[in-house]
Amino acid sequence: MPDLFTLDEAESLDIDRVHALYRRHVNRSQVSLMTSFGFGRELVDRAEGAYLYQRDGRRILDLTGGVGVLNHGHNHPRILAARQRFAERQRMEVHKTYFSPYLAALSHNLAAVLPADLTMSFLPNSGAEAVEGAVKLAYKYHNGRRGTVLRADSSFHGKLLGSGGLTGQSHFSFPTIPGIDTFRYGDLDSLRRTVAAHPGDVYAILIEPLSASTLRWCSEEFLRGLRELCTAEDIVLIFDEIYTGWGKTGSLFYFMRHEGLVPDVLTTSKSFGGGKSSISAFVAREPIYRRAYDNLGDALLQSTSTTYYGFGEECATAIEAIAIAVDDEYPARARDLERVLGPGLRRLAKQHPDIVSEVAGAGALWGVFLDGGPRILDVIARLAPGGMARDPRFKTKLIACAVVNAMYHDHDIFTYYTLNGLSPLVLAPSLVTTPEEAERAVDALDRTLAQGLGRLVTRFLKEKVSTLW
Repeated sequence: MPDLFTLDEAESLDIDRVHALYRRHVNRSQVSLMTSFGFGRELVDRAEGAYLYQRDGRRILDLTGGVGVLNHGHNHPRILAARQRFAERQRMEVHKTYFSPYLAALSHNLAAVLPADLTMSFLPNSGAEAVEGAVKLAYKYHNGRRGTVLRADSSFHGKLLGSGGLTGQSHFSFPTIPGIDTFRYGDLDSLRRTVAAHPGDVYAILIEPLSASTLRWCSEEFLRGLRELCTAEDIVLIFDEIYTGWGKTGSLFYFMRHEGLVPDVLTTSKSFGGGKSSISAFVAREPIYRRAYDNLGDALLQSTSTTYYGFGEECATAIEAIAIAVDDEYPARARDLERVLGPGLRRLAKQHPDIVSEVAGAGALWGVFLDGGPRILDVIARLAPGGMARDPRFKTKLIACAVVNAMYHDHDIFTYYTLNGLSPLVLAPSLVTTPEEAERAVDALDRTLAQGLGRLVTRFLKEKVSTLW
């Protein structure tokens, strides 16, 4: 018999054993990287709302928002109740030859909260799958007669072979789908030139109205010009709001702040699953979807091509997640947090101009761009091993790591920085976070930056060295 862990044994593993198992079976370098931070040397016992509760009794304010997953916070009671109800009633969720009332209801609810004729849904598992499904739909809409898809230069759409190629940031080096070309994010003239370079051949344009990895957003003028261009050229316009949906930026979806602006396809995931369900969606305008798939020959090409498409418990969870976002007015909650984070972080930029170069954000999604620091950081960057030395953002990432580390150790606040784009420090609280908790975070960041970059980085590097010995 194989030597298997029981669930009880798994839950009782200590941090040293977890590290050892990761090194043996997951990734040694991941252990080396994550143990640079205090949270890499501790285990979470439980999570609730905006807080993580460590095994040592510490309570950590989680300002990561689960990198977009946790608008509802950890273990929202209504989400837990919906999943428990599904289990207790022993509902069926596997067979695709039976129609699902959960899939039907969820598809209706998506259509009900979205504008115009965004009414036709497909429900895979991850954001990257939703992106690839949306692009596949656009290609099928044109019946394969067009061969070019456009993406922005700073885009992030996932890391699968297709979605990775559609990601405009330079770290992706795998083979991908053919026909990808690039325009400058938010630049209407660049977009028009790129479309003109492929006359009659562009089948889709994919863009994030607000880029969560760079904390940049498209102007209303650009988005309306993009919409007009796509309509004139019969190009399928895809908005990627996988991170920014469900109230995060102060409107249900970022694009909905602009009245009458509607994409042909919208992708969503992350908080769509209420922090518990691995589910995503692309939602298409009815004429686009019906032309592509609504015929007897193609009806099953999209809808039953994956085992876990529209899985029952996942759909039930998403139904409740949407209801909570509407009932509890999540866009308004995000705007309440913005009224604290926006002015507070801009004040810090003025107080620490040698460290903070810029602040940007909307709703409950904010980036603090860190720069500057003593010359010793330039020396460290030149001496960094391997690929780190070739990373032009290494110095910025090192500063961000030092700030994340100090916020965690000194103030019991968990933040993160993006690995993509310009690597800002991100404050993206769940929408169950209170304005008072956001004020506490701004104050803690102020006290952290007041230590000075030299001290912060030196401390971080000393702790990193100590984990290697």
